[in-house]
Amino acid sequence: MSKLKYLIQRIKGMNYQQFFTTINQLHKKTKKNKVYLFFDIIYCGFKYQAGYMDYQLFEMYNLNAQERKTIITRGINNEFIKKLNDPVAMQTFHNKILFNKKFNKYLKRDWLELNGTNFEEFKAFATKHPSFIAKPVDQFCGKGVEKYSVNSQNISQIYQKLLQNKQYLIEEVAIQCATISKLHPNSINTLRVVTINQEVVAAYIRIGNNNNIVDNFNHEGLAAPINIATGIVDYPAIDKKHNLYEKHPLTEEPILWFQIPKWEKIKEFCIKASKEEPKVGYVGWDVCLTDKGPCLIEGNEFPGHDIYQLPPHRTNNQGLLPIFLAAIEKEKK
Repeated sequence: MSKLKYLIQRIKGMNYQQFFTTINQLHKKTKKNKVYLFFDIIYCGFKYQAGYMDYQLFEMYNLNAQERKTIITRGINNEFIKKLNDPVAMQTFHNKILFNKKFNKYLKRDWLELNGTNFEEFKAFATKHPSFIAKPVDQFCGKGVEKYSVNSQNISQIYQKLLQNKQYLIEEVAIQCATISKLHPNSINTLRVVTINQEVVAAYIRIGNNNNIVDNFNHEGLAAPINIATGIVDYPAIDKKHNLYEKHPLTEEPILWFQIPKWEKIKEFCIKASKEEPKVGYVGWDVCLTDKGPCLIEGNEFPGHDIYQLPPHRTNNQGLLPIFLAAIEKEKK
């Protein structure tokens, strides 16, 4: 899809009420003229493929032209996916069952697909793993993910409930290492590691909150970028309301300057996994670090572009576009 065609589609599908609401919000926040904001948002849309949500999220009103050029906007992110990810191969990532089959050796835990006719298999699985994680096959952002506990009295009832909820994938609970667990013990605090053409280009840690079992940003979770060279969290964590935390608000464990254990092994692990499906060159890997090493939770063939470029997490107002482009250009040589 050409840049112009993409922009035309975005304009046609725009929520104009929310667009003008955003302008009013930015006017109150920045005191900038509404007419200026209107035309600057339009300009950023054509110049940088940034919609009004990107404009607000990345605070592009505070960036000069050189700084704006470094931001990965939604439009640019979509271009990367189109360029690097084959649509047919992407289905392996979109469907969690297909993903588990393809990347089974990287999961390092038991799992089972439920089909309505394999109660005995489920019974054997639940006997071995009386607590397990259940997931819908094609949902994202932690939607529909639940933890179940099964005993001899409720096993048949749980099986039927899983089928009714379309939670057709059940997995052994991954046990994260104590160092990462102490940040928020109730959730698996995953590491999102982004690779382009088998090179790590970005990473951040996601940390659960308020005793939720998922660490997702949309479920009160926190996120903080990881320095890919050192494995150190060198910025405070942020939540969806843009509150910043140097320590976890519930556990009070330090987040700022937290050192990710076995960081080099984690990067090597993700690079190795990325070679399994070279037709999908742009992936966000969700990794759990256990005492025995990293294991995959899932892979995302449509990585988000926002969390690792938020204003509190940028050095000198620089986004990650130059790093991503360098990885893409390196593949051509």
